[in-house]
Amino acid sequence: MSATKTLADQVEDLLPQTQCTKCGFAACRPYAEAIADGSANINQCPPGGMEGVRRLSALTGRPVIPINPVNGIERPRPVAFIDEALCIGCTLCMQACPVDAILGANKQMHTILPSLCTGCDLCVAPCPVDCITMMPVTGERTGWNAWSQEQADDARSRHDFRTLRLARERAENDARLAAKAAAKMKEVVAEVTNTPEELAEKERKRAIIAAAMERARQKAQGQ
Repeated sequence: MSATKTLADQVEDLLPQTQCTKCGFAACRPYAEAIADGSANINQCPPGGMEGVRRLSALTGRPVIPINPVNGIERPRPVAFIDEALCIGCTLCMQACPVDAILGANKQMHTILPSLCTGCDLCVAPCPVDCITMMPVTGERTGWNAWSQEQADDARSRHDFRTLRLARERAENDARLAAKAAAKMKEVVAEVTNTPEELAEKERKRAIIAAAMERARQKAQGQ
């Protein structure tokens, strides 16, 4: 038996999942939670447009109101386009994309996968060479008329997968740093706990190496 969905879950199901942050939150899920707890209004999602407001109104019982201009305007859905001649391969756009719709590698030309791009605009600002343009691709269609439930579900899945991937990469990096720190601490402890004889032997080896390096230096200078 499946668990009953919370109000936040139901609100999230009605959002277009572009993950654009125009609502004032880091992603669609935090916005859904804010609507559910009453700290955000239902008119802060320009990608959903007025149809989105009506859907949220029907769910929450709140009145239908215009999209808040502070959050943006309802518009035809755009797709990002990268000018390959200008791209320097800095990867900043890839880091900004919330749904992994950009392919590329460091110091190599990047490209947008149009079928995956949600038109969020988040890749534009970080680009240091202004090589990204948002191109409208839905004609006069705006909001949910320019977006499908299938596209929303796919974008949501890719955003969730990316979130898990980044969390895993951070955990793996933290583990590597912790292992490196532990190894270094082990070396320090071993150095401190060496016997006088072991320390003397290490110092003797250091002196031999230093003397050899000095002889090599003098030879290179013709002395």
